[in-house]
Amino acid sequence: MTHSDSPVVPPPGTLPHPGTVPPQPQTPGETPRQRRAKKNATTENIQEMGATEVPAAKTNIHVMTIIGQIEGHMVLPPQNKTTKYEHIMPQLVAIEQNPEIEGLLLLLNTVGGDVEAGLAIAEMISSMSKPSVSVVLGGGHSIGVPVAVSATYSFIVESATMTIHPIRLTGLVIGAQSSFDYLEKMQDRVNKFVVAHSGISERKWKELLYKTGELSRDIGTSVVGRDAVTMKIIKEVGGLSQALAKLHELIRAKKEAGKGLKQ
Repeated sequence: MTHSDSPVVPPPGTLPHPGTVPPQPQTPGETPRQRRAKKNATTENIQEMGATEVPAAKTNIHVMTIIGQIEGHMVLPPQNKTTKYEHIMPQLVAIEQNPEIEGLLLLLNTVGGDVEAGLAIAEMISSMSKPSVSVVLGGGHSIGVPVAVSATYSFIVESATMTIHPIRLTGLVIGAQSSFDYLEKMQDRVNKFVVAHSGISERKWKELLYKTGELSRDIGTSVVGRDAVTMKIIKEVGGLSQALAKLHELIRAKKEAGKGLKQ
């Protein structure tokens, strides 16, 4: 019996050893690094979104979510869902500067939060040159009301609520007249913004603000869905499809107005 030093090469399509798993088909020209990146991206999508692929489409509309509690100068505990104003404000600047983005869609489900941070976000949205539409989904409570009305046009779904109540202070409060004057001035800032950016009158807004007997542990009013439209806080009852249709309408109107000015 003769022995050969040449290795035995199995014919194509056969496995050299039983139980060996054949290699997965690869995209021509795909490097090992690209394959690892694709696998890691799929794993991240499953962990974050619960899906293997996140649909992505080229669009001229930027979607921004205001959820949980609006975080201000104090960092909230890690178990809280928060919207950080230092994340939102640079995004708004980028949206305003980006020529490919023509409109902003705001999705709100917030319990409120820091008054000055919420007002800062609302002021930036209202001062944008690009059209914006807000949709109040689960809730737009407390300082979420100014954010909701800061958009060019606002919607609320039937089941959403908006809790309207006076602002509160947490932590050490000095029992002096200056403390109450400060509270009054801050509340006046919120009142003026809401009245200026919605259809509600100042008298009606203050009536809702200081109403007693409706909230069990606070003064104020809980406004549900269509009632917010009736009271002229929000412009219309509607959801995602209505908001997108309105935003596209506002974008078209802005383009046509621009053409008229050029002529």
